Amino acid sequence: MASNPRITVRLSCRQVLNIMVILGFMLNYMLRVNLTIAIVAMVIPSNHSSHSNETVDSGCVNTKLSSSIIPIDNITTTADIKDESVEQTRFPWNEYEVNLILGSFFWGYICTELPGGRLAEVVGAKRVFGYSMLVSSAITLLTPLSSTFGYMVVAGLRVVLGFMLGVTWPAIQPMTARWIPPMERSKFVANMMASSLGAAITMPICGYLIASLGWESVFYVTGAIGLIWSIGWFWFVYDSPAQHPRISNEERQFIENAIGTTSTNKHLPVPWKSILTSVPVWAIIVTHGCSVFGYFTVVNQLPTYMKYILKFNIKENGLLSSLPYLGKYLFAIATSSLADYLLRNKKLSVTAIRKIFTIFAVMSPGLLMIIQAYLGCDRITSVVIFTTALTINGGVTAGYLGNGLDIAPNFSGTIFGMANTLSSLGGYLSSFMVGTLTYENQTYSQWKVIFWILAITYCGGAVVFGIFGSGELQAWNNPEGDTKRDGNVENGDDAAAVPLKEKKIIR
Repeated sequence: MASNPRITVRLSCRQVLNIMVILGFMLNYMLRVNLTIAIVAMVIPSNHSSHSNETVDSGCVNTKLSSSIIPIDNITTTADIKDESVEQTRFPWNEYEVNLILGSFFWGYICTELPGGRLAEVVGAKRVFGYSMLVSSAITLLTPLSSTFGYMVVAGLRVVLGFMLGVTWPAIQPMTARWIPPMERSKFVANMMASSLGAAITMPICGYLIASLGWESVFYVTGAIGLIWSIGWFWFVYDSPAQHPRISNEERQFIENAIGTTSTNKHLPVPWKSILTSVPVWAIIVTHGCSVFGYFTVVNQLPTYMKYILKFNIKENGLLSSLPYLGKYLFAIATSSLADYLLRNKKLSVTAIRKIFTIFAVMSPGLLMIIQAYLGCDRITSVVIFTTALTINGGVTAGYLGNGLDIAPNFSGTIFGMANTLSSLGGYLSSFMVGTLTYENQTYSQWKVIFWILAITYCGGAVVFGIFGSGELQAWNNPEGDTKRDGNVENGDDAAAVPLKEKKIIR
């Protein structure tokens, strides 16, 4: 919230926080996925797209035999490259090296998920999120220079980028616990899905930047925008209503009364034994790992699939690759609003809401991947399937994604850090899997195997949460045993509306 009186009247501090978080996660994914579209133009395309120039690939007519589709070998000529983008430096990196670069992000990412969540609980999300984005933006600006020194240098820079961005998602959970009333949390958590909106915007923008100015411009533009946002974050955002110098007394009182004692600003010791033996916690971790494995596989590999299998050029690639992420964000907003409505009006319990939305949002993409395995060589069908699958997956914001805030708001950052650690490993494995299966063999039959793996993973995650997930507040949320116990919103009751002595705790 700015000091300008006109802005003060129009926007509350929570509204400003919402805007900054939305923009922050948009930029977070801009910095992360810019390479996935740029690398298509950075690399000299491989001539080893199939084992044979004369065989028919299983499931799809080999593009070398189809007069309606441009042959892969023709796509890789210098003349055709110049048609799609400006003349620029390209690198002779093969599929293994490209996927090593894409996967290296997760080596750094996996290291800071758990520390990032805990660090935000102790020192505050403002500093953790803000500095991580500031440094990541600077790293992005260095990517074009690093590429001239070889793919290993780019991979190393991506490790550092992952290390910095690894703290961002867990860091927002403690901020949510301190700023957002329980009945509004699903919608606020949906702001994290602005990452998908960021991807939706980044893909077409990168496509046009590459075609107009060259792939280097992708990193300069996204890095510069990230630096500007970081300055705004440190000016507008604070870790709690009590710390905000420009918040009104009315807004601060409303937030603190609504949250009650479900969250505390005290630095509580982490009840590791209780967390590590909690079935609801592991339901979140496993489901998140399965869902994100599928998401990262698509977000990192969709541009490659669009180019080599569906034969889209760089501009079409960027635009069409963005559709699933735009749909995911819009669906996340819609489902989270519905979840908050159901909870606020006591239509369903927290547990029922989380399970219903999780199963729908995670199981549906799995079933669609099975369809993709049989119909994915058709351009229109593939675009529809990918768009629908990732759109529906946005419903996880009303499901497991904010579930840590239900069961243990005081340690929501730690829980989300644990979940994202596993999912980060899955992100690396997805890149390794695709690189191994498609090395010198960019054929639809190999991609069918990938789609089946995704189907099994998605469906497995949905089943796990359906059986073991919970929305009930856990007793270890307050390990000090304070007589002022945490509230319970399992049945849709606002924490502040129930006398402390009457609040139920799940032991």
